[in-house]
Amino acid sequence: MLRYLYADQLAQYPRLADEMFTHRAEQFHTRLGWDVSVDARGHERDEYDDLNPLYVIWETPEGGHGGSTRFLPTTGPVMVNDHFGNLIDAPVRSPLIWECTRFCMAPGQGPHVAAALMLGGGELMNGFGVKHFVGVFDARMVRIYTRVGSSPEVLGTTGTGRDAISVGLWEFDETAQARVAARAGIAPNLSRAWFQRAFGTDGVLEFAATG
Repeated sequence: MLRYLYADQLAQYPRLADEMFTHRAEQFHTRLGWDVSVDARGHERDEYDDLNPLYVIWETPEGGHGGSTRFLPTTGPVMVNDHFGNLIDAPVRSPLIWECTRFCMAPGQGPHVAAALMLGGGELMNGFGVKHFVGVFDARMVRIYTRVGSSPEVLGTTGTGRDAISVGLWEFDETAQARVAARAGIAPNLSRAWFQRAFGTDGVLEFAATG
């Protein structure tokens, strides 16, 4: 199932939090060799985790972390502006655009989890009135985005081949929602119910990030 948790809610779900940050360390530091910080607990965290971001997390039937991704509004500090501004013409700042980062898959999880996370991102767009997501991705993610039917518009790229790093912009319409839901094996009404359980049914909500 999909869970939507702000950073200040993670303490209520200690297993999910511990496994999410541990799997991030395994994926980004150990497997991909990125220059990221790993603390004494084996957690990968950065300064954006301190800004009360919203995490979309796939919780396995056993209650563990199957995959996750992190969202912040571009009206505040975001990675694409702070570290990858050379790949875009101007800083991205709009209440209608959120940044999506740290797309992480737990070991052994299948492509349906990647699709489920993207479906959760689409629920955020619909529920919060967001028009686009912006994010930085490497070459390995192109195949994943294509497989689940949610490829971005590329705004800029540096490097070539497996070393390419790009900034992309995503939209999410009804056609894309149906396509990603089918890839995830999740009925759209069930996906919506998970979102409504987290945020209620009163329409567009205000992002409560602080910092």
